[in-house]
Amino acid sequence: MFPGNMNPRQMKQMMKRMGIKVDDVEAELVIIHGPSEEIIIEEPQVMKTVMQGQEIYQVMGGRVRREKIEARIDIDEEDVEMVAQQANVSNGEARRALEEAGGDIAAAIMELKS
Repeated sequence: MFPGNMNPRQMKQMMKRMGIKVDDVEAELVIIHGPSEEIIIEEPQVMKTVMQGQEIYQVMGGRVRREKIEARIDIDEEDVEMVAQQANVSNGEARRALEEAGGDIAAAIMELKS
């Protein structure tokens, strides 16, 4: 794993001489939050490297699981009222149409009018 059969202590010393600082980070869980899923790493081994003022985190090992994230759409009350008025429906129906249309006002109105 280390070049020339160098042990981790020797590697740290060599990196320190080159101006690279490496520290272990105690972590129980690492969560990478993406737009549609989360990657959850349990019991990871985390190392922080500081090189030329930049912090680099390296995550190794651990149990990995992925979880889907349901897209949450924030719908303004003004949008609900506008759709309800334009389509001549209740606010509840307008909100449901907006949620189904992903917040697209025009699509919600068109769906309710059809």
